[in-house]
Parts: sequence; structure tokens; C-alpha cells
Amino acid sequence: MPKQIELSLVLPCYNEAQHFNESVARILGVLHEHFSSFEVIFVDDKSQDETAGLIRSYIKNHKSHFTAIYHAQNTGRGQAVTDGINISRGKYVGFMDIDCEISPKYIPEFIDQIKNGADVVCALRRYKVNLPGLVRVVASKFYTVLVHLLLHTSMSDTEAGYKFFRRQSLLPVLKTVHNQGWFWDTEIMVRSERAGLEISFLPVRFNRRLDKTSTVRLVPDALKYFIKLWKFRKLLDMEG
Repeated sequence: MPKQIELSLVLPCYNEAQHFNESVARILGVLHEHFSSFEVIFVDDKSQDETAGLIRSYIKNHKSHFTAIYHAQNTGRGQAVTDGINISRGKYVGFMDIDCEISPKYIPEFIDQIKNGADVVCALRRYKVNLPGLVRVVASKFYTVLVHLLLHTSMSDTEAGYKFFRRQSLLPVLKTVHNQGWFWDTEIMVRSERAGLEISFLPVRFNRRLDKTSTVRLVPDALKYFIKLWKFRKLLDMEG
């Protein structure tokens, strides 16, 4: 029987060509240094740039450790992460945003937390507050307040795109998650909490990439957040 892989890392990708090679090199440096066995699962969510081609080329030139899923249509990050987790083989599984706005250097600390008893470990983002990133900081804090008020949870940061799990504990919860987009993060965290999983948070530095255009729009996003959270609360109430 083949030895079980220690860590599966899912990398959801959408239009990542600009930083793909640099980011993958940073991530692999950490994995090779700290893990004896691992796999990297790329999930391309129907990118409109050269991301899919870069993934194919990378896997062709680096045959071990890598696999990929290519979506026929854009589904959202939540579905991309779910698809990657479902084919993963590691004892521990996680995902991060491939832009490395949260450094891969934290991965070993997250896995150590799981080895010490956690089922879920989520990043607690610490922002460098400056004018370009101020809107994102305000939006993140406002969303956390809404999560606390509407979902009756005290979790610190449900939305960080940097989460790791004990795979065996996660899979039953994953089957109950419905959202395919950005709200997946909130749903997986709240459902994990309600299922009694042990959840930890680790502070990390969030470094906003200045070469990326922010998609955060404070007023429209606030309304969108509220609607998503309200609908999810109603769903939870119906489920009992």
C-alpha cells in the first residue's frame, strides 16, 4: 500500500498568469523544505488569460507532486476549492490564494496546529494600513461585525483565503456546503463550528499586491454581504 501523503495543497486559479511562476516557486520552496510528502492541486476556474496553459506546462515539466482540474466554465472560488479537496489524498488539506498576499511561509505553523488537535486552522489577517488598502480593511472589519451579529458566532476572520483542515474531519462538513463563490469561506467556517470541529486562528501578515486592481466596492459590497448573510441565517434556522 502506498504511503499516505502528508499534505494536499489546493491552489484555486483565475487569471493568475502575471504572478504564476513566481508564486509557485515560493510555495514549492516552503513545501520541499518542511514536508516529506505533499501534492499540489491546481484548479483553473476557466481563466481568461494564459493561466491554464501555464499550469499544463508546469505539470509537464514537473511531473511529480502535481495534478490539475480545468473547469469548463467559471464557477467561483468556493467550487474550485471544493473540487480540489474532493480529489485530494493528504492527511491534511488546505488552500491559499496563489497571489501569495499571505505568504506560504506560514503553512508549517498551520499544519502544526492541526497536529496539536485542531480540525480547522484559518488565517487571521493583519493588514498594513495605508491609503490604497484602507477600503479593504474597512470592508473586512465591517463584514466580521455582520457575521457576528447575524450568525451568532465570535470567529475572528471567516473570509481569509488561507485555510487548512484535518481532511477526515472536513469531508462530512464539506458535503453540507452549498455556496460556490466567495461566501463559501463563511459557510465552511460556520458549518464547521456547528459540527463541533476544533477551530484555531493564526495571525498572519496580509500584504496587498499593488499590481492588482482591487475589486472591493464598499457600499455595494456591504449590501451584498448583508443579503448573503441573512439568507444563510434563514437557511440555518430552517435546518435547525
